[in-house]
Amino acid sequence: MTLALCRVIDLPKISDPRGNLTFIEGGRQIPFDIQRVYYLYDVPGGAERGGHAHKGLTQLIVAMSGSFDVVLDDGGRRQRFHLNRSYQGLLVCPMIWRELDNFSSGSVCMVLASNLYDEEDYYRNYDDFMHAVKQR
Repeated sequence: MTLALCRVIDLPKISDPRGNLTFIEGGRQIPFDIQRVYYLYDVPGGAERGGHAHKGLTQLIVAMSGSFDVVLDDGGRRQRFHLNRSYQGLLVCPMIWRELDNFSSGSVCMVLASNLYDEEDYYRNYDDFMHAVKQR
């Protein structure tokens, strides 16, 4: 895959004086059916998360609270995205290395995934990822 396919998606935002509402429906706002949801929270200052790529999994990463950065790498180019709006999500395609850092205090990162957890879908070593990219 190429980094050009990864992008920030604006999600529906229904404004109300009592509080805003945003929703995500698999196959509508995002190009996949949601098979798994997980979230990161209480990330210590200076900590990094991610540090892997997926062979076939697509994800949408949302800053539900606070902010953090996502660095994406397709093996030829790197791009940093700053996420700080709960009505925006970063679409991350398969075969993209991702690293998350710069977490603000109290931030919550929610991830919607196209597949159930499968350890065989991961590249956890950057050199292995680069080897696979070059084989494509």
